[in-house]
Amino acid sequence: MNAYLLVKTLHILSSVLLVGTGFGSAFYLFFINRTGSVQSIAAVSRLVVRADWWFTTPAVIFQPLSGFWLVHAAGWSLNTPWVVASLALYVIAGVCWLPVVWIQVRMTRIASRCAAQGDLALPPLYWNYARVWEWLGYPAFVAMVIVYFLMVAKPALL
Repeated sequence: MNAYLLVKTLHILSSVLLVGTGFGSAFYLFFINRTGSVQSIAAVSRLVVRADWWFTTPAVIFQPLSGFWLVHAAGWSLNTPWVVASLALYVIAGVCWLPVVWIQVRMTRIASRCAAQGDLALPPLYWNYARVWEWLGYPAFVAMVIVYFLMVAKPALL
């Protein structure tokens, strides 16, 4: 296997890891929040934060590095419209994702503290964070789905 195909394979796998972990984590935290179970929310939120550090963060770093290498190796210009659009959407997703990571850590701390104290409900601050966390997830996910389309189709856009 040549270097281009190896990097392309790793790029695709890391993109699946990035979007898949993000979607899976969002799915579990979204639905566990609806149960209202403080103990369950504390446990799942800890795992969501862990998944972001272990899987999402390395993929977030690897994606642009491998993407730039692939664009260069394939002879595409960074000014190619689908490349520019992909990068802009990736930045939009990142701008949403960075506060989400911070919010998830705060949510986990609140839920863990409440679980340790035996509280039966989470405070309003948790639910405020949960609402912002959810609303930041929508544009990030849509942006990444469009990036997938652009990477596969490579449309002219002009």
